[in-house]
Amino acid sequence: MESAAKVDELYEQYIRRLTPQQKRQLMEKLAHDLALQGEPAGETGCSLLHLVGLGAEIWQTMDAQQYVNALRDEWHHPQ
Repeated sequence: MESAAKVDELYEQYIRRLTPQQKRQLMEKLAHDLALQGEPAGETGCSLLHLVGLGAEIWQTMDAQQYVNALRDEWHHPQ
């Protein structure tokens, strides 16, 4: 199966159903995993500019101030 098709399949089957908070956690894990691999952007053909707009649909219905307040609340009251 082509790589892009596999990613689309995984997204449709699993990721689309996640809550916005779960999607953010997944993005953090993926970013951390990529950082651990230590591949310079030039070697992969990717740059940070490829991330522009990534996950924009997650933020469309979220009020920025409410999000910041929720983060601050988590910092003060960790689970």
